[in-house]
Amino acid sequence: MQKKISKYFYFSLCFAFFVFITLYLSDMIVSQLMHGFSYSNGAFSLNYVENTGAAFSILKDSREILIIASVVAICGIVAYIIRHISTISMRTLFFLAMLSAGIGGNLHERIALGFVRDYVELNFMEFPVFNISDIFINLGVIAIIITILLKKKL
Repeated sequence: MQKKISKYFYFSLCFAFFVFITLYLSDMIVSQLMHGFSYSNGAFSLNYVENTGAAFSILKDSREILIIASVVAICGIVAYIIRHISTISMRTLFFLAMLSAGIGGNLHERIALGFVRDYVELNFMEFPVFNISDIFINLGVIAIIITILLKKKL
C-alpha cells in the first residue's frame, strides 16, 4: 500500500512540475515575443502563432472537440494508472506525467484563450510551429512506445 501511495505521489509531483514548466515558460516566452523580443539561429526561431486546431492544424476551429478529446485522453491515462499502479515503473510514470501535462497545458490554453499559443519554429526543415506542451506530448509518446517495444512493464 505504501508503495502505491508513493507512486501516486510521484506521478502527481511530476505532473504538477511539467504543467508548471509548460505554462510558466509559455507565458514568459509569449510575453517577451509580444513585447518585441525575437530570437533565431540555425536550428529554430521563436515566432508567435495562435493555433485553433491540433497538430499540423488538423481540426482547425474545432475547439470543443479538441477539449473533449484532451479530457478523455487525460482521464484514460489516469484510469490506466489507477488500474495498473502496482506494475507501472517509476520511469513510465514519469513519461505518463509528461504526456498528461503536455495534453493538460494545451487543454488549459484552449479553454482559457480559445486557442493554443505556438512559438517554436524549426529553421532546418518545413514543420508546423509548436510549443513546450507539444514537446512534452511527443517525448512522452516516444518514450512510452520505446518502453513497450523493449517489453518493459507499463
